[in-house]
Amino acid sequence: MRIREMRELSAEELKSRIDETRKEIVELRFQHAARKLENPAKLRLTRRRLARLLTVQAQSSEGAAPRPPAKNS
Repeated sequence: MRIREMRELSAEELKSRIDETRKEIVELRFQHAARKLENPAKLRLTRRRLARLLTVQAQSSEGAAPRPPAKNS
């Protein structure tokens, strides 16, 4: 899911996606510990998705507009 799509979610949908992602991380950690996780990168990508969802949630609760990309000059 792209960040643009995350920003279009309602507050309720965003909360449910965050809960689902947290549950997925727990399952992936368990699989990783049991050496049954075929793709360890999936754990990292799932944690990043959770971070993005939490960032979007924080921005929407503040009422803050998304920041424009920084110019590197």
